[in-house]
Amino acid sequence: MTAQHPLQPHPQSMHTFSDDLLGRHDATGLAELIHNGDVSAGEVLQATLARARIAEPFIHGLVTPIPDDGAGMIANKTPAAKTVPGIFAGVPTVIKDNTEVKGFPTSHGTAAIHSHPADETSPFARQLLAQGLVCFGKSTLPEFGFNATTEPAHDTPSRNPWHLQYSTGASSGGSAALVAAGVIPIAHANDGGGSIRIPAACCGLVGLKPTRGRLIDNDAAKTLPINIVSDGVVTRTVRDTANFYHGAERFFRNPKLPAIGKVERPATRSLRIGLVTDSINGHATDSQTRAAVENTAQLLEKLGHKVEPVGVPVASSFPDDFALYWGMLAFGVRANGKRLIHPSFDKSQLDGLTLGLDKAFRRQFYKLPAALWRLHRSYQDYARTMASYDAILTPVLGHTTPEIGYLSPTVDFDTLFDRLTQYVSFTPLANATGAPAISLPASLTEQGLPVSIQLMGKHGGEQTLLELAFLLEETMNWPRIDSQPIRS
Repeated sequence: MTAQHPLQPHPQSMHTFSDDLLGRHDATGLAELIHNGDVSAGEVLQATLARARIAEPFIHGLVTPIPDDGAGMIANKTPAAKTVPGIFAGVPTVIKDNTEVKGFPTSHGTAAIHSHPADETSPFARQLLAQGLVCFGKSTLPEFGFNATTEPAHDTPSRNPWHLQYSTGASSGGSAALVAAGVIPIAHANDGGGSIRIPAACCGLVGLKPTRGRLIDNDAAKTLPINIVSDGVVTRTVRDTANFYHGAERFFRNPKLPAIGKVERPATRSLRIGLVTDSINGHATDSQTRAAVENTAQLLEKLGHKVEPVGVPVASSFPDDFALYWGMLAFGVRANGKRLIHPSFDKSQLDGLTLGLDKAFRRQFYKLPAALWRLHRSYQDYARTMASYDAILTPVLGHTTPEIGYLSPTVDFDTLFDRLTQYVSFTPLANATGAPAISLPASLTEQGLPVSIQLMGKHGGEQTLLELAFLLEETMNWPRIDSQPIRS
C-alpha cells in the first residue's frame, strides 16, 4: 500500500462535508447561525438528514431509521429546555442506544432483547437535551458496550469514515462515525473502560470522559459496586466539548466538585505534566502511537510546560483486577438480564465475547472481594501521584486502529481477550479511579487513520484538560478528513 501524506486520509475514506448550509460548522457555529436567524432549526435538521442518507450506507452509525421528515422533533423540547436557554438550541444529534429516550427503543447493541419505544427519557439524556440538542436517532454500539469495536455479531459493523475497512472503536462507535463523517457535529457517548475516548481516538475526534459524578449518573452506573461509567459527548472541536460541559453545569452541578465554568482558550500558566508511554500490562506501545505521544510531549515542552516520565499511578495488579470487574459485568448481564435490562432478554442470543467474559469470571469469582478493594484504593493511589502533576500524557490505545474483524465477537474468545488487553491498555485507569481524561487527535498513520493522545487530570480537573486541549488544537496541525472528495 502506498503511504499517504502524513495529514491526508486514505482514498477509501468517506465524508459528507460540502457547501450545503451545514458546511464545516461545529455545534457552536450552527447554534449561532440558528440563534441569529441565518438558518432555521428545521433547515439544519433537514440538511443533517440528507447527509445521514449519504453516509449510512458506508458507515452504519445508526440503529434507528433515518426520519423522512424531522419537523416534529424540533418542537419536542424537554421541560428543562424551556427554562434554561440551550447552548446548542436546534442542533441535531444522536443518543447512544444504551440510553433511554422517549419514543425510541433501546437495544443495547444486542440481539438478546427486543425493546419497545421508551415511555420516559433517562435523567442524563434530559441533561443533554436541555442544551437544546435535537435527537433524531440512536447510535450503534457493541453488545452492552463490552467490546472495543462496534461490530455486533447480529448486525452490520460500523465503519471508520477515515478508512472504511477499519474499526470505529467502541463502544460509542456509531456516534463517533457520524460525527467524523460530518453528519452531525456532536453526539452522545458514554465510557465504562474507554468508550468515549477509544472511538474519539479512532475517528480523530475530541472525547472527554469527565470526573466521576460530574454529570448525572445513568441508571446502569447506580447499580455498580464501583461506578466506572461516565456519560459525555464526542465532537470535532474543543470548543464544542467545553461548551457542552458549561451547558451541562447550568442544568446540574455536583457541589462536591469544582466548577468547570466556561473554558474558551488555553491558560498561560506553566504546567507540570507526567509522561507515560507504556502500560503496566506488559505490552509495549507500538511505534506510531509512541511517536504521536512523544511528539506531543516535545511540543508541550516547547510551549513552556515541564514534561517528565512518571510511573503508572496504580498497583501492578490493576489490569487483572479490571479484567475481573469487566467479567463481573458480563456475568451480571447473563444472570440477571430479564430483571436488570429488559423482560424480553434471551441469554441464548448473547455473543461470544459476553459469554466468554461470563465464563472467565465464574472461574475466578472468588478473587472479586480483593479486586474490588484494590480498585477502590486506586482512587487514592492516583490522587497521591496527581498531587505533584497538573496532567499526565499517555497514549489512548496500545496500538493503532485495527481492521474490521480483528476484534469481532466471533473471534475465538481467548484470542479476542488477548487482543483486547493489548489494545485497551490505558483508558480503564480513569474509569476505576474516577479521574477525568481526554482524547485528542495527534497525527495519521500510513493508512490514513488518526492516532490520538490522552491527557489525564486531577479529580475535578476538567478545566485544565480543556485548556491544554485548546492549546494543542491551536498549535498542532490536526488532520482533516475532507481533503478527499465527498462520496455520494
